[in-house]
Amino acid sequence: MEQRRFVIEAVMLASYGQLLVPDRPVQYIIPYSSLMELYEMVDSPEPVMEDPEDDKYVKRNIRELIRFFEEPLNRKKIEKALSVPWRASSPLIVNDLVSIVVVNAYDMEQYGESFDPIETELVVIAGQNSVPVLTDQIEFTEKVIEHEVPVQVFDVEDYEYALEAEG
Repeated sequence: MEQRRFVIEAVMLASYGQLLVPDRPVQYIIPYSSLMELYEMVDSPEPVMEDPEDDKYVKRNIRELIRFFEEPLNRKKIEKALSVPWRASSPLIVNDLVSIVVVNAYDMEQYGESFDPIETELVVIAGQNSVPVLTDQIEFTEKVIEHEVPVQVFDVEDYEYALEAEG
């Protein structure tokens, strides 16, 4: 079965458990800046989720994800990618079906003030790799459509469909 690839923010992997247990091989491509956001989120007094129980759950998952990225082999792969702009790490293996690639992306302000830096990195990575973006941000999806950015975007609620969709 062919591997499905998505560009995604790191926090999505902590927020949506189903992303780590797909029924087919999946590779997630994550901008390095979104990985660094995990540290800010876990240390911030601001909630990640509105519901206090959901927030505890997601922050616990964020800590686990940070530990995963800090494992010596994974950290070495990420650090190697950080030596060159736009370089992708070797795949970080999560389980038999899931791997993660971290991209040393830089916001080039390609989309001006319409998108924040991480959103810009998501759409640039998606465009460069002809890979869809997976998101839970409705506003982001609307901006991609409004600005006619030539990338495919799937809502995380449509994850099962996105796995089956042709790229």
